[in-house]
Amino acid sequence: MNKQYNRGQQGAGIACVKLEATPGEDYMFRERAEGAGAISQVFAAAEKKYINSPVALRNDADYAYRNLPFAGELYMGHLRYTTSDKEGLQFVHPFLRRNNWRAKNLALCGNFHITNVDKVFDELVSRGQHPRVYADTYVLLELMGHRLDREVERVFKECEAEGLTGMDITRTIEERINIANVLATSTPMMDGSYIFCGITGSGEMFAMRDPWGIRTAFWYADDEIFAVASERVALQTTLNLKTDQVVEMKPGEALIMDKFGRLRQEQLLPKIDLLPCAFERIYFSRGNDRDIYLERKKLGANLRDQILEAVNHDLDNTVFSFIPNTAEMAFYGMVDSMQDYLNEWKIKTISENKDNLTDAKIKDILSRKVRQEKVANKDIKMRTFISTGEKRNDLAAHVYDITYDTIRPKVDNLVVIDDSIVRGTTLRQSILNILDRLEPKKIIVVSSSPQIRYPDYYGIDMEKFDHFVAFFAALELLKDKGMENVIHDVYKNCVEEVKKEDKDIINCTRALYAPLTADEISGKIVELLKPADLKADLEIIFQTMDGLHKACPAHPGDWYFSGKYPTPGGNKLANLAYIEYYESNITE
Repeated sequence: MNKQYNRGQQGAGIACVKLEATPGEDYMFRERAEGAGAISQVFAAAEKKYINSPVALRNDADYAYRNLPFAGELYMGHLRYTTSDKEGLQFVHPFLRRNNWRAKNLALCGNFHITNVDKVFDELVSRGQHPRVYADTYVLLELMGHRLDREVERVFKECEAEGLTGMDITRTIEERINIANVLATSTPMMDGSYIFCGITGSGEMFAMRDPWGIRTAFWYADDEIFAVASERVALQTTLNLKTDQVVEMKPGEALIMDKFGRLRQEQLLPKIDLLPCAFERIYFSRGNDRDIYLERKKLGANLRDQILEAVNHDLDNTVFSFIPNTAEMAFYGMVDSMQDYLNEWKIKTISENKDNLTDAKIKDILSRKVRQEKVANKDIKMRTFISTGEKRNDLAAHVYDITYDTIRPKVDNLVVIDDSIVRGTTLRQSILNILDRLEPKKIIVVSSSPQIRYPDYYGIDMEKFDHFVAFFAALELLKDKGMENVIHDVYKNCVEEVKKEDKDIINCTRALYAPLTADEISGKIVELLKPADLKADLEIIFQTMDGLHKACPAHPGDWYFSGKYPTPGGNKLANLAYIEYYESNITE
């Protein structure tokens, strides 16, 4: 869990099941906590009874198993990163569904966002259920819990028909229960992204990935352990594994291990258009994964020509840096590409002037290098991007500082690379003014991702159009061009579109960007983000879509940038998000 802390800093929880508990003994345990220190809190709470136990018995495994919580065989943990405004301990995973039948107890956690929660909710209500909370986490728990109940009842009827009674029925149910039936009857109605894990009170453990492969999941198994995690490196580091020992789950695949330790893979849903999330590669996942590290370097390298044009190919008077911490790998790729460019120049210059070169001239040519400094420093180890609204704004103003005297005032260009520019809050409120203290001639901010234009509904906290500076830039450009009719027409089209069946809905908001070029939007973003008192010239460069896909060819999910959502639910929610923005902010 510590190695996955990057995936959620707002809460943590753990669950455990004992497989051999006898009637009268508890067998399923859960502990949850909120806040940045939640991991430490939940494990401290779990260890509390151990610390209070007699010293002589602390190392007695049999005593611990019979008398202490969290001494079991199955474990599950989760770190919360909210993609909504729902706060409170009740929304921290794992979620727990209790029942006196061990096989009907269910603990569930995961990274998911169900876009058609309204339809799933209605389905549960139509079957007589009364979900306590209208949220995809609770609805998913109740949906799967309902199907688990039906599976247990199916086996119960078999046992009755065979004349079994008493504990023989219980044991037989736990031996015959098929979690694949639960998953196969609950997941087809779900639109959205997910990787979820679950354990039952009778000892079944399972994990399942969405059929589009949007969310990430990896696993490892041997004779002693079976483990699933959102990222490969978490398993590698914790279990000391080689890269090729860790397997990526297939889209639509379920991993199921029964109480006897038998593991099986089942393709429960057919793979749809494979669209793994590109933003995982750019930002969200840990950069020490082999493939992600190389991809992020490539993202930086792909920006070379745009950067050279912005500094007029003047590398002697340009300093390269990065905005920590997640842009560091892209920075290495950017610098490597600049060094390659400089090496090409050296070869050409020496070749063209080989008859007139003195030792001094050769030394001068060879001594040219790419100038790089760590100009920006992050004082607070907290991602402003995944902080909630008010906290994010407060952090943005104070989180960065500079390394003084790293560039020549009024002479040097300063190129700083970031992984993405979403709201632009941190740039406008903090970074640009701080960098300007160094008195560069020009500041070039480089984003290793393309312009983020559309909301996300699959697990990243970007659900509204007013989260994006690119969206505001597009609206301003349409007004500048006398094309305000596009703004109004898109609203009218969205209103009509959401009346259709989900499967037929298209994303009407793409029309907002159709009349505009990426360069025009970048220029308007500069106007929106440039502080009034900034002395240096400012330019902002974004990754191209072609550059993105060349760097991350196996992760083509680019709906943040293109508006091409992988599921009908994404199209519908994007239209609804624009309707909400328009009705709250625009009058005809």
